[in-house]
Amino acid sequence: MALMQGHTGIDSTVGCNCCYLNQTEVIQTREKTQTLWMTIGLLGGFFVMELSIGLWSHSLSLLADAEHLFSDVGALGLTLLATYFARKPAADRATFGYRRVEILAALVNGLSLLAIAILITCEAIGRFQAPVAVLGLPMLITSVIGLCVNILNITLLHQHSHDDLNLRGAFLHVVADTISSLGVILAAIAIYYLNCLWIDAVASLIVAILTGLSAIPLIWESVRILMEYAPNSINPTVVAASLKTFPQVESIEKLHIWTITAGQVMLCAHVKVKSPTVAEQERLLKQLQSHLNQEFGIPESILQLTNCHDRESVIRHPLNQDLVSLLSSRYKAD
Repeated sequence: MALMQGHTGIDSTVGCNCCYLNQTEVIQTREKTQTLWMTIGLLGGFFVMELSIGLWSHSLSLLADAEHLFSDVGALGLTLLATYFARKPAADRATFGYRRVEILAALVNGLSLLAIAILITCEAIGRFQAPVAVLGLPMLITSVIGLCVNILNITLLHQHSHDDLNLRGAFLHVVADTISSLGVILAAIAIYYLNCLWIDAVASLIVAILTGLSAIPLIWESVRILMEYAPNSINPTVVAASLKTFPQVESIEKLHIWTITAGQVMLCAHVKVKSPTVAEQERLLKQLQSHLNQEFGIPESILQLTNCHDRESVIRHPLNQDLVSLLSSRYKAD
C-alpha cells in the first residue's frame, strides 16, 4: 500500500488488501477456532470435576487451580469471540477491520490472570492463619488428571502461540495451569503421606506467583500495541537511516511505525526526494517499499514522496507575503 506525491502535486494511490484475510489466513483462523473449541471443552469438563472434588476434599490448592481453570475457560471464550471478529473484513468506520479486538482480548486475559493471582494469595494467607484438614488422596488423583489434560491442551495450542498474541495468552493460561497441577501433585503427596496441612497453602501461593508472573508480559505487550509503540524488533531511527542510504532520498519526516495486531506491522512517512519526474518517483517508491519488507519485515507501508526542489504547492494570499517582496514585484511589473 503506498501513497506517492510527485512534483506535479497529484497523489497516486496503490490499493492494498492489508485489512482483509487471504485464503491462507482464513484456513489458519479456522484451525485456531477448532483448537480453541477443543481446549474449552477439555478445560470446562475438568473444571467441574476439580471444583467438586476441591470442595469435598477442602483443598485450597485444588480450589485455586479450579478458579484458574474458570478464568481459562472465560479467557478462551473471549479469545474465540475475538477470533470471530478478526475474520470480519474492514467496513464503514472500521477501516482497519476488527483485528485489534484480539489485542483487547489478550489484555483482558492478562488482567484476569493478575486478578486471580491476587485472590489466590489472599486465600492462601488466610489458610496459613487457620489450617483446614485436607483429603490427600482425592486431591492427588484429581491433580494427576489435571496434569494430563493440561499437557494435551499445551500440545493443541503451542503451534499457534508464536504468531498470535491472543492465542499466546491462552497458551500462557494453560502453561500456568500445568505448573499449578505439578505443585498440587507435590502438595497432595506431602499431605497424604506426611499430613503436612500447611503445604496446601504453600502450593496455592506458588500457583498465585506463577500466575501473576505469566500475566505481566502479556499485559505489557498488549498495552504497547494499543499505545501504538513501534515493535521491539524495529528501531525507527535505524529504519530512517536505512531509507536515507538511497541516493535520491533527501530526508525522512513524520515516520510512524506501529502494530495493528500480532504479525501486522505498518509504516507511514513523508519522504523528500531528488527525483524530478513522476516515473522516477514511482520507481523509487517500489524500491523503498521492497527494502522495508526485506530488511525490516514491514510489508505494508504508506510513503508520501515529495520532490524537495519543487516550489511550494500551497498558494499564499498576497497579504501574507513579505511587503518588500510584494512592492518589488509590482515595481518590476510596471
